[in-house]
Amino acid sequence: MTGIIDVGGGTRGVFGCGVFDRCLDDGISFDLVIGVSAGSANGASFLAGQRGRNYRFYTEYAFRKEYMGVSTLLHTGSVIGLEYIYGTLSNTDGEYPLDYDAMMASPTDFEVVATDAETGRPVYFKKQDMTRDRYVFFMASCCVPVVCRPYDVDGVKYLDGGVSDPVPLERAIKAGCDRIIVILTKPVDVPISNKRNALAAAVLRPRYPQAAKSTEKCNAVYTENVKKALALQEQGKALVLAPDSISGLKTLSTDLGALQLLYEKGYEAGAKIADFLQKQ
Repeated sequence: MTGIIDVGGGTRGVFGCGVFDRCLDDGISFDLVIGVSAGSANGASFLAGQRGRNYRFYTEYAFRKEYMGVSTLLHTGSVIGLEYIYGTLSNTDGEYPLDYDAMMASPTDFEVVATDAETGRPVYFKKQDMTRDRYVFFMASCCVPVVCRPYDVDGVKYLDGGVSDPVPLERAIKAGCDRIIVILTKPVDVPISNKRNALAAAVLRPRYPQAAKSTEKCNAVYTENVKKALALQEQGKALVLAPDSISGLKTLSTDLGALQLLYEKGYEAGAKIADFLQKQ
């Protein structure tokens, strides 16, 4: 059973977009796709067979004031316009609708990771939980702490899936995957600073103490799971795809040249998947 995990990473998710577009070009499919944060949007377009769709989001729509920025903060209370991205643009009457019917018809299982703000624990939404033009699970999964207010779905507040399960490797293994591709959006060997997470945890702690605890340790969890993935790679059971450089891109960077380059790196890295799967 083959699985692919896209850990997301804001606009750096364009790397995963490139990987998935290469998979569509090469006719590669998987038994399970797990998306975290922006990785969930990449996974949805992949299942729908919409090559190039997410590239347009990263390199065109992301530059609009409705997508993210001060204007979005003033109008919605969040820096990222989750409703605009996964509603206005993605609904049936939107500028670039998600092909819901194609996504649902795909034989591939699909899970979206979000974090319950009250418990600080991961929640895994399945494709079967989704309904047309109600893409709230993507909004929940992409709800970056502090940058966004916790996103409410049916009375439950959610935060970014990366808070609680930044690299859902164990989730894929428990699902039965014995061949796993892990898409990272930053170099494997670059040290990760915890300053931003420490600040986010301090802001969350008064209202969401459990989510604050998860935020404080998410970098350590990320690092540990990447190590596990690399160990599985040594055994021929996993393939870790990561850029050698992100050209200074941060989570919400909008440098068009750097985004295009990172997409190209993802597309090139995606070529390794066919060889990996053929060796099994």
